[in-house]
Amino acid sequence: MCRNIRTLHNFEPHATNAEVEAAALQYVRKISGSTKPSKANEEAFAEAVHEIAHITQHLLDSLVSNAPAKNRDEEAAKAKARSAVRFGTA
Repeated sequence: MCRNIRTLHNFEPHATNAEVEAAALQYVRKISGSTKPSKANEEAFAEAVHEIAHITQHLLDSLVSNAPAKNRDEEAAKAKARSAVRFGTA
């Protein structure tokens, strides 16, 4: 359920709004225990996603790092290689 919650800090290019929204949505889904809210809870669900995305973006904008920024493509390739070793796929 939390597949889109990934480290978003210290990457070049910076995290997009879509990535932040996806992480917020997955967080709210995990906390609420549902992937799609009922009609009665739809507004509260959407508001929570919006607020968490906003706070997450504020956090990312405020964080400082002395380490060089990571490259998204290189990190994705490393993750794919680790997965291939772990699951024995070519």
